Formats: sequence, C-alpha cells, structure tokens
Amino acid sequence: MTPSDIQQASETLRANIGTMIVGQDDAVDLLLISLLSEGHILFEGVPGVAKTLLAQAFSASLDLRFGRIQFTPDLMPGDVLGTNIYRFETNEFALTKGPIFTDLLLADEVNRTPPKTQAALLQAMHEREVTIDGKAYSLGSGFMVIATQNPIEQQGTYPLPEAQLDRFLFQHILEYPSREEERRILGLHGHRATMPSVADMGVKPVLDMAGLDAMRACIAKLPMADELLDYIVDLVRGTREHASVRVGASPRCGTMIARAARASAALDGRDYVIPDDIKRLALPALRHRLVLSPAAEIEGIKAGDVIQQLLEQVKAPR
Repeated sequence: MTPSDIQQASETLRANIGTMIVGQDDAVDLLLISLLSEGHILFEGVPGVAKTLLAQAFSASLDLRFGRIQFTPDLMPGDVLGTNIYRFETNEFALTKGPIFTDLLLADEVNRTPPKTQAALLQAMHEREVTIDGKAYSLGSGFMVIATQNPIEQQGTYPLPEAQLDRFLFQHILEYPSREEERRILGLHGHRATMPSVADMGVKPVLDMAGLDAMRACIAKLPMADELLDYIVDLVRGTREHASVRVGASPRCGTMIARAARASAALDGRDYVIPDDIKRLALPALRHRLVLSPAAEIEGIKAGDVIQQLLEQVKAPR
C-alpha cells in the first residue's frame, strides 16, 4: 500500500458517497482523515443539512458494522453499553450488548442526553473498549464515533463536557449549500416523499477492514520533519497562552493533529507532510477544545478568531 493507492481509494469513496450527498466536500475529507487516523468526528449544523445522511452514506461505503443511537433525555448508560441479564435456563448472567458494540457508531444529537449517559462514551472513544460490571470488552480497532448536534436548539440539550470534546479529533460545522448545490439536491431528491435508503441510491461498500488496516499502516510510516512537529507544538501551546483563552488545547490534541496531518498527506498522494496539511486541519481540530475567557465572550470573540490569529502569528516552516 502506497500513498498513491490511498489517494485512489479515497477518490472511489468520495465518488460513492457523491451518489447520495451533494457538496459537503470538506466534511467528507474530514471523515476520511478521521477514519484513517483512528479519530472521531463531531458534526454540528442546523436541521436539514444532511448530517445524519452523510454519516449513513459514509458508513455504507465501508464494509464495517454500523450502529446508530438516537440520543434522548431519558437514555441511560445501559441503553448504550448493554447490561448483564440473568438467564434462568443457564443459572448465570449473560451480556446483552448495547449498540456501542459496532465499528462505526452514529451518535445522533449527542447533546440531547444527560452527562451521565454522555460519559458512557468516554472510555470507548479513548480506549476502544468498555467496562461493564468490572469486565472490559474490546470494541475493535475499527471503532469510530460520528456524532451530530444541533446548535440552535437549547431546550432539552446538555453541553458536551470538555473531557468528551477533547476525544473528538474534529468538530466540523456544516453550512447551508450553495445555490447550485441546493438546486442539485432538489433534482436528486426532490421527487421523493421520504429520504431513500443508501442501497436505493447505489451506495455500496468499497473498502473493508483489511484495506483500512493496510492504509493506516502506510500512513503511520510517513515521516514528519522535526520543524513540523515544532509547528504543531507551537500552535497547540499558543492556544494556552492566548489572552482570550481560559483553557487551551491539550497535548493529546497535538498527537491527534500529527496523525491527521499524515493522513491528509496520503489522501493527496504524498509520502511526506507539508505545513499546509497542518494548517487545513487546525480549525476543525482546535476550535472545540478552546474555552474562551468571559471577557472574550462579552467582546464576541470566537474560537475560530483565536485560531486564525495563531495561524498568522506562529511562523510555519518552509
């Protein structure tokens, strides 16, 4: 497996997803980078911009197990993880696995469930295993969370805690499509009363676990110059030193960006990382990790503004 092979496979994946999804090229790229760098992604957007549909089309393009949890205020941790149930016929407890036992997990409207249930994802997202009644169960190396949340509805929602946000490699905001894209959406789906299934739209698996493992192994070997490592460190540390930031990005964020930058290079068919790989990932990798100071919030400063300032101030290697 070479970066050229990875680039070709990614183009096939994009074309497959494109049979159902119009536009959202940045979102698809971040999904691919997350998958290849073993990260998780959080999509944020108003209703109707295809957050759930994009996750379904992406999952259907992979020959991996897919599970979905519709998060609600009454959801309990056992509804996510599963529980041990006593079997009278065998006189012993047996685990009834929850929907988290899958490869690709769509956590739909993840901010609609209380913190107690949100915490059920913490160990799974970091260690790719869960503990039930003191026993650890592996979720496999293919485990990935694709979460969605709606930014405009506050009633009945719970902000994601910083510990959980830090486990997401990226937070991507899905914007409204352009006029041309919206016109194409109507031409593709406007004659249907309900959204079609991925199978009806011709989306089919084009990558299996063996192929994914080979791609990840190739990406892990891509070299990264010391100057680029320093650049990542300076960006991450810069978030902690910025006057508008109360809590900056963690060291874990730096390691995630380094892995993701290698994946970004491979998707372009390169066997080396360049500063632009890091720059293009800085905003989605950093913005959900910054806690702004009260003064900055009063002034209307956004996390994206801070990140843009850092990209302008921190000198990139040549």
